[in-house]
Amino acid sequence: MKACMGKVLFVDLAAEAFAERRIPDDIYERYLGGVGLAVRILYDEIPAGADPLGPENVLGFMSGLLTGTGSVMTGRWMAVCKSPLTGGWGDANCGGSLSPAIKQTGYDGIFFKGLAPRPVVFVLDAKGPRLLDASALWGRDAVETEEILKKGHEGKKRPAVAAIGPAAEKLSLISGISNDGGRYAARSGVGAVMGSKRLKAVMLSGARLIPCADPVRVKAVSKHYADKVRRLHLPPRLSGGILPTFGRVLGFRVVVPVDGLILAAILKKWGTNYNNTAGAVNGDSPLLNWRGSLADFGRRHWRKLNPDRMLKREIRKYHCYSCVVGCGGISRMGGADGSGHSHKPEYETVAAFGGLLGHDSLETIYICNDICNRSGLDTISAGATIAFAIECFENGVLTKADTGGLELAWGDSRAILTLLKMMAAREGIGDILADGVRRAAERIGRGAEPYAVHVGGQEPAMHDSRMDPMMAVSYGTDPTPGRHTIASGSYYYPSHLWEFVPWAPRVVKPYPKSREYWASEEEALKSAAYVCFKQLTDAAGGCLFAMVNGLQHWRLFDWMNLATGWERPPVEYMESGRRIQTLRQLFNIKPGLDPRGFVSPGRMRGEPPLTRGPLAGRRVPLTAMISNYWKAMGWDAATGVPTPETLAALGLEAQGSARP
Repeated sequence: MKACMGKVLFVDLAAEAFAERRIPDDIYERYLGGVGLAVRILYDEIPAGADPLGPENVLGFMSGLLTGTGSVMTGRWMAVCKSPLTGGWGDANCGGSLSPAIKQTGYDGIFFKGLAPRPVVFVLDAKGPRLLDASALWGRDAVETEEILKKGHEGKKRPAVAAIGPAAEKLSLISGISNDGGRYAARSGVGAVMGSKRLKAVMLSGARLIPCADPVRVKAVSKHYADKVRRLHLPPRLSGGILPTFGRVLGFRVVVPVDGLILAAILKKWGTNYNNTAGAVNGDSPLLNWRGSLADFGRRHWRKLNPDRMLKREIRKYHCYSCVVGCGGISRMGGADGSGHSHKPEYETVAAFGGLLGHDSLETIYICNDICNRSGLDTISAGATIAFAIECFENGVLTKADTGGLELAWGDSRAILTLLKMMAAREGIGDILADGVRRAAERIGRGAEPYAVHVGGQEPAMHDSRMDPMMAVSYGTDPTPGRHTIASGSYYYPSHLWEFVPWAPRVVKPYPKSREYWASEEEALKSAAYVCFKQLTDAAGGCLFAMVNGLQHWRLFDWMNLATGWERPPVEYMESGRRIQTLRQLFNIKPGLDPRGFVSPGRMRGEPPLTRGPLAGRRVPLTAMISNYWKAMGWDAATGVPTPETLAALGLEAQGSARP
């Protein structure tokens, strides 16, 4: 079959053995690649009672079906496993250069099982697969490890490297996996799984050709989209001062359909940091551990986080593989001598170490970003855990006796930096906090739970679900809860999905934003449609930002057919997305996780509602909305368990019968 490599590689770390496994064409036809192929394999490979940090867990590195076929914005890779953070399905999405490198070695995915007896690096190049001793690298940070491995590689081709830092070695449940010097597969605790296996790094250097059924037409469609993006230019003198106005428009009382291509223009200039100020004024950015509002801050606070200030530090733009937008950037670290450089902090990082902590020092945020990139801590979870600790301290749940004399306060740069370093090193109170807010609250006790903002064990992203109810549904229903990259109103409206999928609700004219807060069948169908779309995009290796540009520009369905040689209509691809999402749900149900257990805390759904700011008075009828979403997915509306009829329609009867 075209587009895929037709096989995966299994690595037994304990036995130091390697085994190829051929994948039948019908599996690709039903599950595509990426997350779809991964969940199909791991559902069978990982026993229901497997310890996520034990030998039975399997860690996979997955490329996408479209990666390397000539399509653009399709260079994402995913780390997959049983999550030690939530106890269910775990995946983390990342850009960088690893996705094509996986396929160029001849495989669509590489899976690691067992525990290595000593630290190792997995290498796959022209000499074949092998495990090398990594004892000398154990303890080094992730960025340094990658640099050392690349310099020491003997081949002509520069390898791609994924590595973990000391936080993952110390099994922090909020640690991730680094690629390209600080691009992160950060969520679900995938770094801790890699650390538990004593797998310090993966280094790939292959030269296999990636097959494509119709490369000429794939490139023609790619050029059409790429030319549109390259022609996009915001006026040179347009400053970040316009972004608060842009944010107010997006968060106003009327939903206005927009052409998603405008986001590409904004990302080309500012990257994700456009939302530093746009999201602050419309309520998208959660503040003060989700209890605050814009009214708690002055204009000066948000001016200090203006993305124009971050552009001044930018040395060059950064593009992931096959990306024509370039939303990333390599920046000067700053400091007294202006030395050092790293990937610039993304919006999520700025918000997690900014407004969530009542903090506005960009200098400190850059340092926090570098600490996380090197140690391996997920910036979202790390910032959220510090916010939890500050509120605990504020309310007397934590004292100086607990923190080793450190006084915690909102906006205190010194305290934030000190606590983050302690978490990365698992020192003092940092050892208690290094596994995220749920476990920290359990260990601290003494009334800490009300301040622990998490969903199913994972800290939510920096997008307020009271502002976007579809995001609230995603936070509380996805098998990897608390994730902002699944579905939201702000993604759905510019997608134009309804032009290609007849059952997706149309959004063609302005309507009151209040409708988003209705627990209606239409809102549920929007959630279900985008969830299915997102799963097939992750299976293809696609980028969320390209999805938001709109399918009338980013022609995913066309690429899928042209690259594979299939002639499938979009509704059939959407059914693959539904199958993938349903099997992810069954993965969680298999060991006994109750879908109803992923409950967002009251703060996240407006119970009680804020009394000030842009989200004042907003409540999300989450229980009813989740029930409607489950029904729209073909799952039991009361329990979230896929119905026998849905399992039969999707060919998942065998997997459904494995319920506890």
